[in-house]
Parts: sequence; structure tokens; C-alpha cells
Amino acid sequence: MRMSTRDWGLLLVLSFLWGGAFFFAAVAVKELPPLTVVLARCGLAAMALAVVLRLGGERWPFRGAAIAPFLIMGLLNNLVPFSLLFWAQIMIPSGLASILNATTPVFAIVAAHFLLLDEKMALNRAAGIGFGFLGVVVLLGAGQVDGKGFALVGMLACLGAALSYGLAGTYGRRFRSMGVSPAQVALGQLVATTLMMIPLAAVVDRPWTLAVPGGAVVLAVLALAFASTALAYVIFFRLLASAGAVNTALVTLLIPASAILLGVLFLGETLAARHYAGLALICAGLLAIDGRVLERWRR
Repeated sequence: MRMSTRDWGLLLVLSFLWGGAFFFAAVAVKELPPLTVVLARCGLAAMALAVVLRLGGERWPFRGAAIAPFLIMGLLNNLVPFSLLFWAQIMIPSGLASILNATTPVFAIVAAHFLLLDEKMALNRAAGIGFGFLGVVVLLGAGQVDGKGFALVGMLACLGAALSYGLAGTYGRRFRSMGVSPAQVALGQLVATTLMMIPLAAVVDRPWTLAVPGGAVVLAVLALAFASTALAYVIFFRLLASAGAVNTALVTLLIPASAILLGVLFLGETLAARHYAGLALICAGLLAIDGRVLERWRR
């Protein structure tokens, strides 16, 4: 699928919203456990989107045929990746987490090739997978670096989140044929995630026993919920319907720039040269996947 100018504009906005999510999450997990942050993020975002749907006159999305897809989408697109990324950011900087998250299109391509009829793997996408794999090898080869908390297990958790996102992007294409609007899909999956997270967070974190978080953490959680989740998901599902799973996943090419910048400016994070080398390889892979640069070079 080709992306229109409008699609590229929405992709840029989405990259800022999700790049900020890594920064907000890094602030939040300093005082709150990851599962509690996931529950707060999804629950608050679901309430915000419920108001949006009400004001827009759209119907409540939960009905017989949509319940199971919402639960699966909530698991793949929220519960699993949010939990893994927030947990990883206890061990690694937000900038590095965002770089590893940029491998999402690589996983999306493989999933789309086997699960979708209209997004088969072409030569440029195979080359992109190769570059992306090399970038991951460079990043994982760093292991634990200089005692700064660059833990291998944290990086593997980010890759697990990217895999889950890749599967979610492919699975989410089905909502286009179900007559469900982007806002309805966003609300449906967030409500499903919240319902699944309540017992999980209650058993693991026991949030009622936690100390009241500081003002910065509260603001970070609110920004995660309303900007980086509620608004971002409306844009995400609109892009998924108009641009396709693989093109939408290209947002991860743009996310690391804002995430790294915020981490450096406000959290004092630093990344080694090898991490930027890994990012460069992943970006090269994503550009190959997109195909436009190669096509213009041939011309």
C-alpha cells in the first residue's frame, strides 16, 4: 500500500505521541510498579475515549462478534507490550527501549506475509529484515554496559514487546471489514485490556498498599493515558485502515528521535556509540522496507 500525504502527517504526529510515551513511562516506573502503570494508562484512556464516543454520537463498540477480537487486540497491543516495555525501562534507558521497539515493522512484515493476502514479502522487505536483524545483533551484543543498567534481559523484553506489536498490527486489519470506527476499536481494546489488567495488577502489585506517588509521576501517568494512548490509538487505527499494517509500523522509525531527546534532556540518560549504530542499521532496514528511497535511487 502507498501512503498519502495525510497518512504521513498522521504518522509524524503519532511518532511524537508514542516517543513521549517512553519518557512518561520512565518517569512513572520510578515510583509505581509496571503493571499498575499499565492499568492506570489503559483505564484512564478508556474513560477518555468513552467520553469522546459519547460526544461524537458513536455507539458502544462491545457487541457479540467484536468481543473476542477486542480481547485479543487488547492482549497483543496493550497488555503484553506495555507490561514488557515498562518492566524493561526499570533496567534500560527509555532511548534504548525505543530503539529496540523500532524493530516492530520487521516482525510485522513476517506476520503480514503469512497471515495477510495483500501484504506479501517483497525483495526490499526481505532486505529490510536483514538490516533490522543486524541492528538487533549489534544492540544485544552490548550485553550489560558500564554498570549503567543496560541489561540484556531488558532488551529481550523490548524485543518481545515489538513482536507483540507486530502481531497486533496484522490482527488489527480485520476491524476494517467489521464496520468499526477507529475510536470504537481504540476504546474496545482498552476496555478489554483494563478488565484483564485489574486482577493481574491486584495479585502482583497490590496497588492499594503503594505509597501515594509524587506530582511528576501523576502527570506522567495522565500524559501516558490521554495523549500517548487515547489520542494516539485513534490515530493508529485510522492509519491501520488507510495505510496498512506494515506502513503504520514505520512509525517506530520516527519514535526513537523524540524518546532519546527527552531522555537526554530530562532524565540524564546516555547511550553508547554501538546503540546509535544499531539504530542506524534498523533505520536502514525500515527505509528498505518502505521502498521509496530505493525506487528514487533507481530512477
